[in-house]
Amino acid sequence: MRAWVLYDAGGPGQLRLTELPTPEPCDGEVLIRIRAFGINRSELFTRQGHSPGVVFPRVLGIECVGEVVAAPGTDLRPGQRVAALMGGMGRDFDGGYAEYTRAPRRCVVPVDCNLPWTTLGAIPEMLQTAAGSLRVGLACEPGDSLLIRGGTSSIGRMAAALAREQGLTVFATTRSEAKGAVLRADGSAVIVDSGSIEPAARAARPDGFDRVLELVGTQTLLDSLRCARVGGVVCMTGILGGSWVLPNFQPMGDIPHGVRLTMYSGGPEDLTEADLAGFCAAVQAGRAEVPIDRVFAFDELVAAHEHMEGNRARGKIVIAGA
Repeated sequence: MRAWVLYDAGGPGQLRLTELPTPEPCDGEVLIRIRAFGINRSELFTRQGHSPGVVFPRVLGIECVGEVVAAPGTDLRPGQRVAALMGGMGRDFDGGYAEYTRAPRRCVVPVDCNLPWTTLGAIPEMLQTAAGSLRVGLACEPGDSLLIRGGTSSIGRMAAALAREQGLTVFATTRSEAKGAVLRADGSAVIVDSGSIEPAARAARPDGFDRVLELVGTQTLLDSLRCARVGGVVCMTGILGGSWVLPNFQPMGDIPHGVRLTMYSGGPEDLTEADLAGFCAAVQAGRAEVPIDRVFAFDELVAAHEHMEGNRARGKIVIAGA
């Protein structure tokens, strides 16, 4: 099979298209013919060498969609549509940047829908992270006000769509007024992010927001904390800003009185078959949209990584299967 292998950390050119043996599944594993996959910032960080414990060479890719080829010792059948995500994919074992992948059954979710592969390929990790952030990290309730820091990211746009479906009032940030048009078209109110959004956030919600989803990361976290109301929750899910550490963090001074700080980093267990089926049905019925920025061919993976690293995307980047 053909696979994109990362032999050493570095730039996009470190990804090399290589011929590898097609993996053989053991009991409890699923061999999947990959039809499409999304690419993610976490894979960019791994490629750059920022994922401790990842051993090279490695086939990256924390998600994919396709058809079961074989699944010995499991409840899945050949030909069945599935999504596979996380749980060590592309980090502890070879992932989705290939024609085939072998994944543990716990990472695989059956898919009962007829969406095009490239549409379906954008959904698994994006839906899991957005839904988990709202449900687990933020414990959102209908009627809550939600501020999404990093709103034009694929996770931000997915979270906004899910939140509106759940009856939340959504505000989203962008550093570019031009990109604000995308968020407004989605149905979110927009705050332009100049580095400090507290004044604009307080102008919109004088008492502060009920829930704040932090996707930029430590670079903006302290400012985002000041946008939440007393009793509100701030959940850090993303690190779009690329910084993992908050230097000189002083909880007693940096966390506002009564504001709760949490994080979300769940796995495949947080994406149920019902979650995936429900969202796909909403897309098919026209009630929801999959925020896809661009679809690249399998042979264009390096260009797709360059596009992602250049921060040019306004949604999910998808790779069509080989």
